[in-house]
Amino acid sequence: MSNIYIQEPPTAGKVLLKTTVGDIDIELWSRECPKTCRNFIQLCMEGYYNDTIFHRVVKGFIVQGGDPNGDGTGGESIYGHPFKDEFHSRLRYVRRGLVGMANSDKDDNSSQFFFTMAPTPELQNKNTLFGKVTGDTIFNMLKLEEALTDHNERPMYAHKILKTEILKNPFIDIEPRKFQKANYKEKRKVEKEKGIKNFGLLSFGEEAEEDEEKTNQFMQKNAGKAKSLHDAVDDPNLSKEPVKVISNAEENEADYEHNESFVKQSSELEVQQRKHRIQEKLKSKITKSRSDSNVKKSNSDSENDSLLTCEEHVKMQNTKKKEEIRQEILSLKKQYQSEKKVKDGILEKRLTEEVKARNAKKEVEDNELIKNFIKDKEKYEIIKSNMPLKGVGREDFTLNLLTKFRSKLHSLKQQSPEEDIKLDKVDESAMEKEIQGDDWLRHMLKFQDDAPVLAKDASTKADDWYDAYDPRNPLNKRKRREVHSKHDDKYKSSKRKC
Repeated sequence: MSNIYIQEPPTAGKVLLKTTVGDIDIELWSRECPKTCRNFIQLCMEGYYNDTIFHRVVKGFIVQGGDPNGDGTGGESIYGHPFKDEFHSRLRYVRRGLVGMANSDKDDNSSQFFFTMAPTPELQNKNTLFGKVTGDTIFNMLKLEEALTDHNERPMYAHKILKTEILKNPFIDIEPRKFQKANYKEKRKVEKEKGIKNFGLLSFGEEAEEDEEKTNQFMQKNAGKAKSLHDAVDDPNLSKEPVKVISNAEENEADYEHNESFVKQSSELEVQQRKHRIQEKLKSKITKSRSDSNVKKSNSDSENDSLLTCEEHVKMQNTKKKEEIRQEILSLKKQYQSEKKVKDGILEKRLTEEVKARNAKKEVEDNELIKNFIKDKEKYEIIKSNMPLKGVGREDFTLNLLTKFRSKLHSLKQQSPEEDIKLDKVDESAMEKEIQGDDWLRHMLKFQDDAPVLAKDASTKADDWYDAYDPRNPLNKRKRREVHSKHDDKYKSSKRKC
C-alpha cells in the first residue's frame, strides 16, 4: 500500500460529506482533474447534494450517489451540459476508497459520483478519478456497502447525504449561483367541485331524498317571495287564504308586518332545523364510512407491512439457500478434484510399479545369480509355510531341530582322524573356495593371536635382557672371520693408493 500512496500525486482541496452513516472526508486532485473538481466543489457549495440518496449499491464494487431524482437518471453539471473525462497516468483504480464520476458514455459527466469498495481496474480510462476518502472516515464509507439491495442493485433502505461542507477550496473564484426560486409557501387556490349527495349510503336514504326533492321544489316555486308557514306545512288547521283585516290602517299594517315577520322566522327556523337534521345524519354516516375506511386502510397497511416482512423473510431464506447451494457445489468440486488427484497418483504408481516389475523380470531373466536367489527364496518360503505358528507346537519344533543338529555334530566327530589330517593339509587356494557339504562342522574355530607386544620394564631386568654369546660357537667364529677379512681388504687397498 505504501507504494500506491507514493505513486499518487498530492491532493489540493477537501470536502466533508455528512451522511446517515457518519462523516466522510474527501480529498481532491484539483490539479490533475480541474473541471471535475470545480464542478464537484461548486455543487457542494450550492447544497446540490443535500438530502440526496445513494441509489445504487454493488457489493464488492461501488456505491453510487449524487442524483437528485434518486434513480440514476438525473443530475446536472455547473456548465449546463455534460463535460469531458479527465484521465491521469498516476491516478488508477487500484484500491478501495477512491471517488470517481459516474457516466453512461464517454464525456458524459454531470453530478453523479461513486465510491470504490475494492480495486476496480475495469474502470480505468473510462471514469474520471478525482478524489479519495481519507482517515478513519473510510470505515463509515464501507458501511454504505452493508445496505440490503434488491435484484436491480437498489437499496431497500437507502443511506442519505445530509449536508456538505467545503474544508479547503482550491478555486478562489467559485461563487454560488443565484437561482430564481419559486415561492412555495404561497398555496394555489384550487376550486373545489360541489359534492353530490349519495343518499344510497344512508339507511334512511329514500326518506332523505324525498325531503330534499320537496325542499328543492318549494325553493324553486317561492324563489324571491316571502316564505309562509301555510305554504310550507300541509296543516288543515292553517288556512292558506289571506286574513281580512277590518281595523285602522296603521294598526293593521303594524300587525300585518309583525305577523309576517313571525311567519318568516318560524318558516326559516323549521327549514333550517330540517336541513340541520339531514346534515347531521349525513355527517354521522360519512364519519362512520370514514372510520370504516380508516380501519380498512390500517388493516391493509398492516397487511402490506406483514407482506413486506414476509417477502423480506422469503428473500433472506432464498439468499441463504443459494449460499448453501454454492458452498455445497464448491465443496463437491474440491472433493472431486482431490479424488481425481488421488486416482491419478494411484494410476501413476501402478504404472511405475508395472514398469519396475517388467524391468526386474528382464534383469532376472538375464542374470543367473538373481535366478538362484529367487529359487532359494521360494524354497525358504515353502519351508516357512510348513513351520508351525507360535505356541507349544513351535517350541517342540525348535527342540527337534536342535536335537537333529546335535546328532549331526556327534556323527561327524566320530569320523576317522585320517580324513581330518587330509583336510588340514588342504591348500589355501582350496580353502578360499566355497565350502560345500558338512565337513566344516568337524573343525575347531581358531583365530590368530594378534595381541599387542608389551614393552619391557627396565626396573625388573629378566634373563631376556642379557645376551648369551658363546665365542666358541662355530657360527660366531665364522661371523668373526668374515668381519676380519673385510677389514683387511679395506686396509690393503688404502695402502696401495698411498
